[in-house]
Amino acid sequence: MSIVWKIIRIIGLYVASFFVCVIIAAIALDSLPDALEALFALLAPIAFVWWYEKRRSARVAETTAPEKLQSPPFSREVRASTNSRPDQLAQFDPHLGNVAQIAAEAVPRSAELQRRSDQEEKLSPEAKRPKQGSSERSQGHHQGWVRKGQSVTIAGRTIDGMVYVGKPPRIGSTHYGESCRAYIDPSLSVAQVGSDRNGVNMSYWPGYSNIPAVCRATYLNWLADGRQDGTIDPGYMFLFFYGLERRYLVEQPSEDEKQEIVAEVERLKILFSHNHSAQRYLGEFLNIARAAALGGFSTDDPTLKQAILENRSWDLPLLLKLALGGMISEGEALDSDWVLLWLLCYPERRLRTPAERCDEEFRALFKLKFGALHPDGLKVRAPRKMLAMTYRAASSEFNCSVNLSAKGGREAQIPNVSDLRSPMQKAQKIADEAMDELDKFSRYLGRNPDGRGTIEAQALLPAELWSLFPSDELEKLKDWAREQVAAGGLVPALDVISRLEGETPEKLGKRNLTGAADALARIGFGMAPDPRFSLRGPKIDEPVVIFELGEPVEQLEDVSPAYRTELFELALATFVAHADSKIVEAERRALREKIDAVSGLTELERKRLHANLEWYLDVPPDMSWLRSKLKDADAEHHLALRAAVVAIAHADSVIQSEEVACIEKIYKALGIDAGLVYADLHAGDVPDGPVRVKAAEAEAPGEQIPDEPKAKAGSLDAARIAAIRNDTERVSSVLGEIFSADEDVSDEAAATHALPSLMAGLDPKHAMLVEQIIQRDHWTDEEFDEIASKQGLMPSGALEVVNEWAFEKFDEALLDEYDGYDVSPDIADTLRAEMAKGD
Repeated sequence: MSIVWKIIRIIGLYVASFFVCVIIAAIALDSLPDALEALFALLAPIAFVWWYEKRRSARVAETTAPEKLQSPPFSREVRASTNSRPDQLAQFDPHLGNVAQIAAEAVPRSAELQRRSDQEEKLSPEAKRPKQGSSERSQGHHQGWVRKGQSVTIAGRTIDGMVYVGKPPRIGSTHYGESCRAYIDPSLSVAQVGSDRNGVNMSYWPGYSNIPAVCRATYLNWLADGRQDGTIDPGYMFLFFYGLERRYLVEQPSEDEKQEIVAEVERLKILFSHNHSAQRYLGEFLNIARAAALGGFSTDDPTLKQAILENRSWDLPLLLKLALGGMISEGEALDSDWVLLWLLCYPERRLRTPAERCDEEFRALFKLKFGALHPDGLKVRAPRKMLAMTYRAASSEFNCSVNLSAKGGREAQIPNVSDLRSPMQKAQKIADEAMDELDKFSRYLGRNPDGRGTIEAQALLPAELWSLFPSDELEKLKDWAREQVAAGGLVPALDVISRLEGETPEKLGKRNLTGAADALARIGFGMAPDPRFSLRGPKIDEPVVIFELGEPVEQLEDVSPAYRTELFELALATFVAHADSKIVEAERRALREKIDAVSGLTELERKRLHANLEWYLDVPPDMSWLRSKLKDADAEHHLALRAAVVAIAHADSVIQSEEVACIEKIYKALGIDAGLVYADLHAGDVPDGPVRVKAAEAEAPGEQIPDEPKAKAGSLDAARIAAIRNDTERVSSVLGEIFSADEDVSDEAAATHALPSLMAGLDPKHAMLVEQIIQRDHWTDEEFDEIASKQGLMPSGALEVVNEWAFEKFDEALLDEYDGYDVSPDIADTLRAEMAKGD
């Protein structure tokens, strides 16, 4: 009601003074413009009411005499002498005027307690002994803080101290402010049963005086039970915590009692570890208590860094600011541990999945890279801005500032590192490099959460970490790879995957093969084919080629356009060479020489091409592999492709009928008239005359068939050869463009279906398939086959493409094969939300 009366008083004063000002303006200010008279009549009453209320508050406050507050580690914002007036304290903190009122009330109370103590000294021991069954302090006979070890009974519930009991003082103004939240007022009603454990009736900032009787009963039950229940609504814990922080920071108890309070807050922080707000507010209190109690700040405390990590928030933790500022002010260089800790707490840090999923490996790699760049540590120039720390109570009832101490316990100004950017830019660059190198290892763990320690996981670790994370299995893998190379290099693909993953998969996917290629490359061995570039990967019953790279390779995917082009040309060449079901030595030699003659390749790329050639020679390419690439070539490039095929057919100087048939298939795939095959084959590179299409056989006697005309060395047309070679170079660039685009889509299809940004990497057909898939949680085999067919896609191929894309984007598969296909709910929700934004 006091607030209502104050509002009524202010309104009445304003109305009365307004009429007085109107009269004054009409009489004394008649010569002024009307606008100025109106402005005076409106503003003058406001100034008068403000002045009156200020004087009135000062007169009321003069009746109080605050007791001196002791606060050695804190600034004068919470220190006051016994002669300080409440309105003087209020200029530092609006709530401290009430603190002075509390102190003033404590003076006569202390005298009364002293008088009672003197009387008790005269009593006999029997008179001083409390009656059986009674508590040390009974209900209604205590005002203020109850220490740990003392008991107090409220509404029939006995509480073991560490609470405020009594009539709560007012916070803010002594006449209309709120009651101190932490005080347990014994005069208030308490329900018989505390049934509101979930805090349904609790406010955001609860106070014992303003919560319902059922909440008071629940709170007192929790206190009486020793505050052991961490499943109760955190609001009750905060109500108790408000008293702890007030006792510690405002009243400044003894050091022993401070340690008791800190220990209790640490216990509560563990008890309510599931609650984010509890971790934040209790962590901030522990930081401020620790900073105030350190005296001489030490960065060698083994628990300090863990405490800093546990209290990360939107700003740098206080303890981190103190530690870094103290070291910088002393001119010390920061080592890798402190720089990394700074980065982990930096609000603008950019840490991707590898830093979180591979925390231990990330820290080790960061340390190695930091040491290589800054062997003597990182020197940081001290900023001009100094650190000033203010603690705002969780109860919102008071603020206080901390007097900071440097090393040696002396009071000093400590630089504020909050705004420093240069050290964090350097740290972020190191972290980015470490995360890039751990990316493949992280992706493997994403697919195999329990895969850490396997051969493949170990091989995917950056080489710098092998000594820190040793593995005997990795050395055995190297020995096995050398044995396979010595035996010719051809190894069943299933054997390779089983050895690396530690189990035999039911089928081989692109992820298995890519991971195997990367793992072997890290120990200096290659595997062909690499599914990132080959027309297809090996089937489960087909071999792969193991070969030596000569050195460990981190990024197999980094290849030149010339490599991609030559790899496709090798597929075309071996397709034609396999036409007659045998590969002669002349053809092998011609194909090897072709690789060696290509310009723009590195030596490592040539090794990989030779290994892929061996695989193509052992596993003949199929026309279905080539057709999907050849169909994308337009009419402008047909002549170049025809010239390339003819050059390959003439590699062994003999054209078999089967080779002619293969070339006809290629022409048909290009949409070219197959009748042009013979004309192209005869144009300049072979002598005129009949072409042998079948070997002669003994028949009945008759006329002798003349011998085949022999090619003349000098009959070749040099100009024609030069033209064909020129066209071959043209087709190399054409095929490079075709091969580099794994699944090109037409402009018309792209225009008719705009892809959401999250679906980047999918062609429209697969994107539309994904849009249908995410509408349900499960699809049967028949249903999936049907929707894939409607998009013109093969179900098995579509499944692999979609899941590979999902792994690249989300580190998990979109579809899981289990009695049909289960759809990942997380990916589906994300994609639906993205599409909703687009709509």
